Amino acid sequence: MEEQFGTHSLSLAVKDIKASKAFYEKLGFEALTQFGSIKEKWMIMQRGAYKIGLFQDMFEENIITFNPEDARSIHSDLKEKGIDFLMESPSISEEKGPCHFCISDPDGNQILFDQHNE
Repeated sequence: MEEQFGTHSLSLAVKDIKASKAFYEKLGFEALTQFGSIKEKWMIMQRGAYKIGLFQDMFEENIITFNPEDARSIHSDLKEKGIDFLMESPSISEEKGPCHFCISDPDGNQILFDQHNE
């Protein structure tokens, strides 16, 4: 059975979190207060089904983020297919719990798989 990638969002590398928050609020996005803050220099904003992560000083490029229910099976499948990993959380080898890993496409666009739940 093909594993599902779950919900997805764009993780944007921003220069000024306050300015970016204000801009996306003008587009109708609202900050999800349980995920980050201006003080922490990252936050998740949502408008309907659309989510955008704003991250200042955390990474240099924009990233496509998928939130699957089972990142480990996707990781295993991609590993069998010979995909190289840019980064893997130590918890990826554990049986359950949050974990994440990152790959890139042939053009260097980063793709993060970030599992939040058990």
